[in-house]
Amino acid sequence: MRVHKVTFAALAVAAGLALTACQNDDASTDQSKPTAAPTVTTAPSAPPAPSTPSATSPATSSAAPKGTAAPTGSADGGKAGGKCRTDDLTITAVDRTIDGDAERTVVVELKNRSGHDCSLSGYAGVDLKTSAGTLSATRSGEPVVAGVVKSGKSTFFGITYPNNKSGGTGVRVTGVVVTPPDETKPVTLPWPGAATLPVTEGGGTPVKIGPMGSAGQGN
Repeated sequence: MRVHKVTFAALAVAAGLALTACQNDDASTDQSKPTAAPTVTTAPSAPPAPSTPSATSPATSSAAPKGTAAPTGSADGGKAGGKCRTDDLTITAVDRTIDGDAERTVVVELKNRSGHDCSLSGYAGVDLKTSAGTLSATRSGEPVVAGVVKSGKSTFFGITYPNNKSGGTGVRVTGVVVTPPDETKPVTLPWPGAATLPVTEGGGTPVKIGPMGSAGQGN
């Protein structure tokens, strides 16, 4: 019986050693295998949202737009390049009385020497210098016609007055002052007409003038 117990004990010890060796081999084998890195799964990134084009304001310039060049000439000259000014004109007066006429006539010429066309229409101012003082002419009432005087050309108007039949008495005329239409600068000229005017009853003036263009060079 003792022999059997030893044998059983020895078998038990041997079995235990074998089991331990197997466990050690398994542990060694597992440790020798490389550990696989954990797999990380990433969600696919969302595609970028389409960019909304920003509204771009049209470029603006701070510079003022170039304007159209203003026409040259006087601002009140209309299409003729300006009104005729006193300094634009050569003004002369001559006697144009025709024998047999009931009235005498002095024609005033206004010649454009400005170098460009200019407009001249309406009535001039006419004052006679006399021994009795200044005598202003009155308008004849003829209609006014707009006119353009080309460079180097002339326009004319007439001064009419009655013959002095008093035998030498009357108002003596020494000069005539002419102011072009729409002007304030006058020109003083020698009086080319009769030396005297008849004295009118009740005052007033016997001298009348026509508008620009109412007399011709031959009148």
